[in-house]
Amino acid sequence: MFALLKKPVRRSARPLETVKRTLDVGDRTMPLTIKENSRATRITLRIEPGGRALNLTIPVGLRHVEVDDFLARHDGWLKTKLAKFSLDNPIRPGGRICLRGVEHRIEHTGSLRGVTEAVVVDGQPVLRVSGLEDHMGRRISTFLKKEARRELEALARRHAASIRKPVASVSMKDTRSRWGSCSWDGNLSFSWRIVMAPPVVIDYLAAHEVAHLKEMNHGPKFWALCKELCPRMEEARRWLKTHGSQLHAIDFS
Repeated sequence: MFALLKKPVRRSARPLETVKRTLDVGDRTMPLTIKENSRATRITLRIEPGGRALNLTIPVGLRHVEVDDFLARHDGWLKTKLAKFSLDNPIRPGGRICLRGVEHRIEHTGSLRGVTEAVVVDGQPVLRVSGLEDHMGRRISTFLKKEARRELEALARRHAASIRKPVASVSMKDTRSRWGSCSWDGNLSFSWRIVMAPPVVIDYLAAHEVAHLKEMNHGPKFWALCKELCPRMEEARRWLKTHGSQLHAIDFS
């Protein structure tokens, strides 16, 4: 995130403006959404998780030339931040994708029928995908969702049993702002992309949301309980901070 302090501007009665455009950053053409905010007193630039798009929040009435000047001055910052996101999409025959932290080579079987499955061929992990090549991303994401549900539901219910709290439901989503959530009535939700992370990270995410069944906050008691459920919590948190955005960057569409 990058921000520039601005003086408050005079508010108008007109509807707040939202503009969608693109911005060239090095070799990338990025979708850019510019939104006016009546409470904003500065320009705020955010990169969406996964580095797929940019969001710019501006004070009401800010001139377009000021927006363009801000973006031009922070071109170097954007290039540095976006450099960690590869332009090469791994979802293709011969590409590589992780399952529970283990890198698998993607193999298109060429058969229109069959299941997507993780196998070992000549000692090497392989993800075999059938169907049309154009449908590869959808078939892989469906496989990952099923694996994530199986893994996270088992972990969540095991952790919940240890603190004697019921789990009402477990659902998989493709959220960008957070990896999981817990409602007051015991519904747990997880980003299925976490199944690409190492097992300790998956376990931590399950423990984190289950801990909210008892402590609906992020206070000291919550973190103590979270570490009790997942002793390697700090290791997992460091992994997510370093590598989590790369999981969001993978395009399965």
